[in-house]
Amino acid sequence: MPDRSFLAWPFFDDSHRALAARLEAWADKEVAPHEHDERDVDALSQRFVAALGQGGYLAYCVPKAFGGRFDKLDVRSLCLIRETLGRRSGLADFAFAMQGLGSASITLFGTEAQKRRYLPKVCAGTQIAAFAISEPEGGSDVAALRTIARHEGDTYVIDGSKTWISNAGLAHHYVVFVRTGGAPGAKGLSALVVDADTPGLSVTERIPVIAPHPLGTLAFRDCRVPAAQLLGKPGDGFKIAMATLDVFRATVGAAALGFARRALDEAVARVNAREVFGQKLAAFQMTQAKLADMAVDIDAAALLIYRAAWTKDCAAERVTREAAMAKLYATEAAQRVIDEAVQLHGGQGVVAGTTVERLYREIRALRIYEGTSEIQRLVIASQVLAAEAPAARKAAE
Repeated sequence: MPDRSFLAWPFFDDSHRALAARLEAWADKEVAPHEHDERDVDALSQRFVAALGQGGYLAYCVPKAFGGRFDKLDVRSLCLIRETLGRRSGLADFAFAMQGLGSASITLFGTEAQKRRYLPKVCAGTQIAAFAISEPEGGSDVAALRTIARHEGDTYVIDGSKTWISNAGLAHHYVVFVRTGGAPGAKGLSALVVDADTPGLSVTERIPVIAPHPLGTLAFRDCRVPAAQLLGKPGDGFKIAMATLDVFRATVGAAALGFARRALDEAVARVNAREVFGQKLAAFQMTQAKLADMAVDIDAAALLIYRAAWTKDCAAERVTREAAMAKLYATEAAQRVIDEAVQLHGGQGVVAGTTVERLYREIRALRIYEGTSEIQRLVIASQVLAAEAPAARKAAE
């Protein structure tokens, strides 16, 4: 059983503790029986979205006015949900996360009409959401994207492609980031909500990955979208993307934390059961050192994640530095923890279908998506340098 003492930390209130307890019981019933099922990820993803909606957990992805739990997104709740789901199933975590990521831009920047049209269905689990920003020639460099949207009368005409898009082929709508106007770099980007059945939009490829998830490539060919589908103003795209990622980067760390907690549980059970050279594997000091390092990594990651989430909820509008630190450390730490869990399992750790083998495949992508570890380091460094710049200028005067 994982350590739950962190719920007593001052980052949380009683509503968070109640959520954690309720979700724990729900996930044991609705998620745990499917944790090793990789036969039909599309059907299972759809099942998880529907079940999360029926269980009331997608209410944490949208504001109260549109069926949600709180007046605004509560990042601590999002992190608790992703951690708890991730401990049982990467696909269940994915299903929840994409409902949030694929609707948060609408929550943060949409018109009242846009919110009414999309958010209640996202909350109910009857509409699957997606976030389309990466392109074949540009992932980390968001400002370099090439998909064009020409403004023609009361429509935008989109031409280009997006790839590595989660829920490609399953989603009912995509938040698509495009280049509008002639402004260079980030200044020329905008965001449009594109319904999946819009003529000119097609899924051209499904991408198989080591931990199966619905992932694919979208093509836009003379795809005409009503101008009313624009989020914010023309040129707001980069701001919309960064504000959305500010909310969800810490939650990626939370999913990694869930994976790591499960790996530690599996490792402890293994070393307590396995006998080597006449004694339990747990009795060896080298084993104990590994477990200690794993536990420290987990607690350090949890502190960074829930600091970022609390800061966003209670203290600051932007948490670029805190969220980047949480995402970077938690995903890298989870990779170390899971690798050690595999090592402690010996040959059993690389047998296909075992829990630690599945975790080993699941964790790798989290160090890449929503900003690679390398990009997080650049973000953190830029924030550190920006904070020191006023003092440096003053000293130079």
